Amino acid sequence: MRVPRVGLTMMVGAAWVLVGLGCERRGHAPEAVRLQMPADTVLLSQMMRELGERPGFTEAFLKQVEGGAKKNGAALLTPALVDRLRKVILGKDWQGLDHFPGWTMREINPTVRVFGHLEGKEERVEGMATAGGAPAAGASNTDASGGGASAKIDATGRKTVEAFVDLGSYGLEKAGVEDLNSPARGKGFDEKEFVSALGEGVTRGDGADPQLAPRHAESGRLAEVLNRLSLNQLEGAKRFRARIAGREAASPEELMEALEASGYAVEVVDSRYFANFGHLHYRGNDVMMPFFVNAQIAVPGTGRTLLVPVSHAEYEWFVHGPKGAGLTAAVSFYFGIDGKAEFRTMDQLDQRWVMNRHAHEYRGPDGIEVTRLAGEMVRAYAHLHQAHVGIPFGGYYAFGVCQDVVAAIELKMTGKVTLFPNTADAALFTDERDAEINGLVWRLPKDREGRAPAVERIFGSLPVGSSDAELRTISIPGLGADLVAVHDAWTDGTLERTHGGWRRWLRPGLLAIGAMLGFGIVSWFRRRRSRG
Repeated sequence: MRVPRVGLTMMVGAAWVLVGLGCERRGHAPEAVRLQMPADTVLLSQMMRELGERPGFTEAFLKQVEGGAKKNGAALLTPALVDRLRKVILGKDWQGLDHFPGWTMREINPTVRVFGHLEGKEERVEGMATAGGAPAAGASNTDASGGGASAKIDATGRKTVEAFVDLGSYGLEKAGVEDLNSPARGKGFDEKEFVSALGEGVTRGDGADPQLAPRHAESGRLAEVLNRLSLNQLEGAKRFRARIAGREAASPEELMEALEASGYAVEVVDSRYFANFGHLHYRGNDVMMPFFVNAQIAVPGTGRTLLVPVSHAEYEWFVHGPKGAGLTAAVSFYFGIDGKAEFRTMDQLDQRWVMNRHAHEYRGPDGIEVTRLAGEMVRAYAHLHQAHVGIPFGGYYAFGVCQDVVAAIELKMTGKVTLFPNTADAALFTDERDAEINGLVWRLPKDREGRAPAVERIFGSLPVGSSDAELRTISIPGLGADLVAVHDAWTDGTLERTHGGWRRWLRPGLLAIGAMLGFGIVSWFRRRRSRG
């Protein structure tokens, strides 16, 4: 059967449209516009090009990155994402590997929720999930929290809390006073505890920060003391106190007040980094391993969508004794992939490409207030773990990611939220004992349903400022140039959004189909005229 010319034209055109729509260009700029990486850094693709064929190495690598890392922001590698990573590596898609996974939050979210449901852990959480905001009407504190204010810190509850808050020797059942004037009794930084060998010249974990690691014992003790003080008001916990320069404190904020009253300098910093979901080193080089999210923003003049690495956010405390004497320590606070919302020791050396920016700095009363809020977060998350024992990933993603706790405190301190993504399910934050924290979490912009984030939050999450000069200092290839172009479009009002799913292709698809129909009709009329 002979195919009419009009039909053939439309079939060829339709095939062209389908092929074009199916091949979205989601990567960064080509090699010609790559920015210079740090001299001691290699791309993940380079390592896998050289080692991917070695027997067993790919699976060993996947097992390591699936286990999570200390500072990996929203980079939760679910089984679906690990499977995607495996396919990218085995398929030698090096461009895709260096911009992994490049999905929107709408595409990432189901891989977390579905896995948690299939695991059979905390299945009721799935039915409680909301797009954000206050909990559904009619939900009571007892219904949503699995016990609410009646949950007691018995032996089982104590074990649950202590599994998710590092307290060292300061157990909840122990009363007492820790004298911070005396030297810390803990051991120093031991790289063997943080760095492991994968073979083939690859190691996992970061070594000692030359400035912070010498303070390991003091910082570790201070972090545990702050965690224990945060839980003094937990039901059943014995009263614990910390002493410094003759003053005693029963809460984190009281300890900060005592330090400052004793002549200590205390600086509290809201820090932003690029998240590193690998923490790998290859033959003495850092391995660049960001976790890219599709920001649903068009990069002007490229036909590409902006892929932005997720960031890691944390609060950091730098404590210096008067005239260099006494306690000197550095601790941080965030909610991590380990399911712990707690104060932590700072002592490992960050890879250079993750960079760092102080989004906010606090001293005096403001620093004390940030400390109070962080302590309230520690207790609120302890309540969450008591109420939702066995929740997948230790509550990571359902209770939020590192950005959520930092964003909630930022909201209280500044009235704004400049972090992306936020994933906390507000339906879980209903315990009446934590009303202040609940209210802040309810007010956070949510990214659970994949709505396009405010551009301010994209740039606010970055570990550099938003001027052209600062954006160009980013060493992730092509990213700085893309961010400059997007920022210029944002400021001059020409920014364009992209969308996931069918909406992304609705307008170009309709235009293409209309063009094909128009061409077909013109061809048909021409044939009629030639026959006439």
